[in-house]
Amino acid sequence: MSELKFSVEHIGLPAHDPVALKDWYVRVLGAKLRFDNGQTPPAFFLELGGGLMIEIYAATGSVRDTTDNGVAGWRHLALRVDSIEAAQAGLARRGIVFTEPPRPAGGGGRVLFFSDTEGNLLHFVERPKESVFH
Repeated sequence: MSELKFSVEHIGLPAHDPVALKDWYVRVLGAKLRFDNGQTPPAFFLELGGGLMIEIYAATGSVRDTTDNGVAGWRHLALRVDSIEAAQAGLARRGIVFTEPPRPAGGGGRVLFFSDTEGNLLHFVERPKESVFH
């Protein structure tokens, strides 16, 4: 049996307000707008660092609490950084409030959680050279 070869192109992110969420990712994380369907409801493809794209489109429903990292389904987007403190300072200048200090990361290193305007969890992850993920 041959090995299945693929790479991750994008993840879908339904939003209550797709335009506002798109604007947040562009303003706060420096995402690049790659596609705008120009329709109602709107849909966008944004490119983050490393080439990962996020597809933002209109939600048709929601779970009660997207900030609960233990609810089944995709729960957070991890963004690798060289320095959590530098990344935190950069986002703080853009108005992001962090409610918890950095904590240990599975596999080594530290993580620092924050949320977008719709409560979707993201976190910075900083890995030391001795991490299993380096």
